[in-house]
Amino acid sequence: MATEREKATHEVLIEDERVRVTRWDFAPGAETGWHRHGMDYVITTLTPCAFHLEMPGGETVHNNLEAGVSYRRDEGVEHNVINGGDKPMSFVEVELK
Repeated sequence: MATEREKATHEVLIEDERVRVTRWDFAPGAETGWHRHGMDYVITTLTPCAFHLEMPGGETVHNNLEAGVSYRRDEGVEHNVINGGDKPMSFVEVELK
């Protein structure tokens, strides 16, 4: 039986006609829950991040990134983001409208 994970918290910092900027904070083991990105986006890590990404079809991708690293993805990405580390992690997501 699957156990319920703690949910990550988020705060929208900016939202206007061009972008949505959201800060995400994860306790160890916390998750976003399954979601599909409706916009292209850029992530910048604020802390070291031990990303465990559950992907459609059952695959799990592990990415460990240092603080201050940025990457981008296209609209349509579907996943559940989990903090796979033993320390809190935070990042900022900028969605491009």
